[in-house]
Amino acid sequence: MLLSVFFILSSCNDSDKVAKEIAAIPMDLKISRFDREFAAAGEKGLPALRKTYPYLFPAPDSVWIAKMQDSLQIELFQEVGNAFRSFEDEEEGLVQLFKHIKYYFPQYKVPKILTVTNDVDYNNRIILTDSLLFISLDNYLGSEHKYYGGFQRYIAQSLDRNYLISDVASAFAKQVVPRPRDRSYLARMIYFGKELYLKDKLMPEASDGKKIGYSQEEIDWAVANEEPMWRNFIENEYLYSTDNKLNQRFLEPAPFSKFGLELDNESPGRLGRYIGWQIVRAFMENNDVSMMQLMPMPADEIFKKSNYKPRN
Repeated sequence: MLLSVFFILSSCNDSDKVAKEIAAIPMDLKISRFDREFAAAGEKGLPALRKTYPYLFPAPDSVWIAKMQDSLQIELFQEVGNAFRSFEDEEEGLVQLFKHIKYYFPQYKVPKILTVTNDVDYNNRIILTDSLLFISLDNYLGSEHKYYGGFQRYIAQSLDRNYLISDVASAFAKQVVPRPRDRSYLARMIYFGKELYLKDKLMPEASDGKKIGYSQEEIDWAVANEEPMWRNFIENEYLYSTDNKLNQRFLEPAPFSKFGLELDNESPGRLGRYIGWQIVRAFMENNDVSMMQLMPMPADEIFKKSNYKPRN
């Protein structure tokens, strides 16, 4: 009993120490509201915009002037301007995110951030390069927004500002988590599990639902059904299968996961990622490994050393 109390207190002290060190990291984010600047510029302001942001204007002026005068684009700018009159909450979230990134990846160079619109291309809502981060605000207007009325529900649900910081963290994770060389379903699960575990560290205050992009009901379903899901994977010998259909059934965005059971319609999509996350969490709890050591580690080694047991 005394030993367990000691470990709990020790863990709390370590967490407090890390939190203080992260809080002390200086962070001067450069954020440009390009969406607002472009909306307000007009034809006369275009040369100044082109000079300030040359990398955003590969097309001739006539293309941009037509965009400025297009009624649908004008409405889009108004909708984004109304929804994001202030960017303060998001800026604070980004400051905290990049402080955490600098703590775990000290060599990382924080990019310049630009808010833009991209005609609601939700597959490219966040673009992160070596020096620039583009955030397309027209993809964060809220799941009930009229622009998303034609989208499937599971897509519209994700188009909310509550997921903006999490999406940026995902874009960063894709830069540091190596793609699996192994084609097995287990390797793919662990790949996404590493991404989500990285979010545990980069977004310690965020809920699990926000990290994976689930509603509260969906995360509750995943937690309640972890054991039968895992049993289904084992009984069907999925772990070392290289069948690409498993990606579509359990890893790729979808309205629900496809176990081939009556409960499918109740389930959220991407449950293979959720299981991979729990395996990586178990591995990190049971092994003294740093974040940098975890990233390139083979999936099979992580699984075998995780001693993963699903919650009943």
